[in-house]
Amino acid sequence: MNKNKRVPTSAELNILNVLWRIQPATVRKLHDHISETQKIGYTTVLKMLQIMHEKGLVTRDESTRAHVYSAANSVEQTQSSLLSDIVNKAFGGSRFDLVMRALGDEASSKEINEIRTLLDSLEKNNK
Repeated sequence: MNKNKRVPTSAELNILNVLWRIQPATVRKLHDHISETQKIGYTTVLKMLQIMHEKGLVTRDESTRAHVYSAANSVEQTQSSLLSDIVNKAFGGSRFDLVMRALGDEASSKEINEIRTLLDSLEKNNK
């Protein structure tokens, strides 16, 4: 798999969600934000960022004493990678099966109408 297309783990995604809001950020700044909602050690955040850097999930500016991290990909790019991974792993590559499972019996009338509008728009663009 392409290094920049790696799918983040759940723990890595937690860090990315904070990083997307506050980037660029030092390990200290990230730790301070993350520790507001979950108990996690500074060295754990540091180690995870090092691993994420090796995987290509974050970039690191080493020009200052305190390294500064940024997400390597946008929220949308990461969501697309995660969705593609789930479609392939859990639904045998079928987007239709994913949509059917996602909608199930729980979609509201409003959601169904919004989906119908989206599908109509996609259909127009494909003609």
